[in-house]
Amino acid sequence: MKKTAGRACSHDEAVSILSSIDELNRLQDVDTILDCILRNARRVSGADAGSIFLVRDHGLQFDYTQNDTLFRDGHAGRSLYENFTVPIDEASIVGYAALSNKPLVIADAYSLPPGVPYGFNPAWDQKSGYRTVSIMAIPMRSYQNRLIGVMELINAKDESGAVIPFSEESRRYVPLFADQAAVVVERGLHNREMVLRMVRMAELRDPTETGMHVQRVGAYAAEIYRRWAQKNGVAAAEARRMQDLIRLGAMLHDIGKVGIGDAILQKPGRLTPAEFDIVKQHTVHGARLFANPVSELDIISGEIALHHHERWDGGGYPGPAALAEPGTPETAAAEPMKGAGIPLAARITALADVFDALGSHRAYKEPWPDEKVLEEIRRASGSQFDPGVVEAFLEIFDLLKSIRERFADPIRPAPAS
Repeated sequence: MKKTAGRACSHDEAVSILSSIDELNRLQDVDTILDCILRNARRVSGADAGSIFLVRDHGLQFDYTQNDTLFRDGHAGRSLYENFTVPIDEASIVGYAALSNKPLVIADAYSLPPGVPYGFNPAWDQKSGYRTVSIMAIPMRSYQNRLIGVMELINAKDESGAVIPFSEESRRYVPLFADQAAVVVERGLHNREMVLRMVRMAELRDPTETGMHVQRVGAYAAEIYRRWAQKNGVAAAEARRMQDLIRLGAMLHDIGKVGIGDAILQKPGRLTPAEFDIVKQHTVHGARLFANPVSELDIISGEIALHHHERWDGGGYPGPAALAEPGTPETAAAEPMKGAGIPLAARITALADVFDALGSHRAYKEPWPDEKVLEEIRRASGSQFDPGVVEAFLEIFDLLKSIRERFADPIRPAPAS
């Protein structure tokens, strides 16, 4: 671990940091990890708001944000999926922190010391009505001293809620936490990349199974679950844990298509009933990839892969006995699952997958307009989809649209005339 200048943390500060790192180490996906990092860094520093920028394509990409003043339900909504990049140079506060490899602490963003190379961009304040005052920007580096990103904390507050400069204690122990957290972020990025590599393998067989498609489905499923958990009184820590698992598991929902032949997956026309029966087996192929689970993520991923085509009314496939050996009594007695018997993660992914399919371009159709998509999903509530999941979906539709924009498919070239 890199050493941080200054005195050692107090006992309470050290316990708080260690507790935060312990929580981080139980998470798998980078988005949930970023949420946990920012929440805990703000807690120990008293910051009202903050963002995390990660290094991508030689710049700092905005990846996560929190703001207790603007986002009173604890969630950033559409702002969470805004997509912009800041250069790693001296012009911006986060760019300067990244370039200098030192924390940058500012008492008042609107009264910067004369002669500093960096400047404060007030565009976000003007857009949101927020007032940024105190700032602390901390570079996040791996054990190998590789820049992972920059965490920017905004508006430290005292016990009365007044905005104050960041304390000397915060300046000492928040960088210590950032050093530790950077290692966990690196692991989360690795997990995400491993999932996307599996998806790229499936994409070689099925051109519709793209990285953007699965990132949309994973983000849709995670946000639908988050809203469902809020509505159903799930404890915050448990909700974060499940949201973490569902995001990655949903990204792997169609991984079993690697077991389906190219002649069927890439057929340009309509499938015959016999061919469609073969395609249905992708659920079984996918579940068998997780047949020997070594983690809860494996269990969730297997449930989603197997059951994301089950229907609320019992008319889906493949049923709970699908993994039994062919020709056994269990196989002969297989019936589709229905209602709450279908795993929740699969019920949520089913809706997320259909929503993305309806609104996306396919070789056989153009994207449906949102009005038609919503009409179809409302119509299918209680038959194809869990009504409670549909209700959560409808309540965050604006957020889901911002996810679609963040992970949009590349623009297709116009056909030659």
